[in-house]
Amino acid sequence: MSGRTLVTGATGTVGHAIVRALLAAGRNVRALVRDGERARSLVPERVELVAGDVTDAASVRRAVAGCDVVYHAAGLPEQWLPDPATFRRVNYEGTRHVLEAALAENVRSFLYTSTIDVFVMPPGEPFDESRLDPAPKPTAYERSKQEADRLVAAALERGLPARFLHPSGIYGPAPVATGVNDFVRRLAKGAIPMLLPGGMPVVFAADVAHGHLLAETAAPVGARFILSDAYLTLQEIARAVRQHVPAARVPAILPRWVAKAVSATGELWAKFSGMAPLIPSGQLHFLTVEARPSAAKAQRELGWSPTPFADGIRVTIADMKAQGLS
Repeated sequence: MSGRTLVTGATGTVGHAIVRALLAAGRNVRALVRDGERARSLVPERVELVAGDVTDAASVRRAVAGCDVVYHAAGLPEQWLPDPATFRRVNYEGTRHVLEAALAENVRSFLYTSTIDVFVMPPGEPFDESRLDPAPKPTAYERSKQEADRLVAAALERGLPARFLHPSGIYGPAPVATGVNDFVRRLAKGAIPMLLPGGMPVVFAADVAHGHLLAETAAPVGARFILSDAYLTLQEIARAVRQHVPAARVPAILPRWVAKAVSATGELWAKFSGMAPLIPSGQLHFLTVEARPSAAKAQRELGWSPTPFADGIRVTIADMKAQGLS
């Protein structure tokens, strides 16, 4: 394909994997980055860097100019921040800036990295893309992603050629360890004294990138696809880490009532101190709801298939060792 493709969030786990997949496909890639010097050490040399931020509309317009495809993977995935309004400023307002620039540039495809959190998630039961949750979710992060998702959906009527990708908990080789990767890194270092109850659905970062590229070429405008491999308890993840890092422990599981008490106390103290709670309530909720997303639609309609966790975690830990992160 000719033309230039913009990726936002190129230094993050998802965006970095997307950049690598696009380059492997022979694409001309541009990235919007906040710190050009730092980004230069994190993304491949062939990527053109444009300094800016999704919260700065002017810089977004500069980055989108001349591009015919946009992959919007930037966002804040944290479960807690001292100022909850930051979630909306980045996840919602940032998305608005990117889609408005994409509309003005008349791009031929807009790939939006959403989240499984926007769907109705019956505790412990499989769910798919068919039911968006109309009710506000419990955390500022989730609500900001709900609002951003609705914003992109509304822009379809204005001609935005958007496709929606909804990954679960993402892990895999990345320049910086965040989210699931950070959990794996800390397990490998023996830095987690006890595990929280519950678990999470996971998916390998390279598979998420592949799903995005498949959606660009094979999905109709407006289509949604969950990208997820399997649901794992935190203890199962810890056991998998120990297979590749023999010195790693499999910590005991903190009783649920203790976790809830610690979380509630920490959230209350955070309101006065501005310090992050030891167990953010959003994190505990996500782990204990036992979310079980189904990626059957992506497998059926895109021909997408996930890397088994046993293989993905081996590659991930090998990459961490190579970077000196574990």
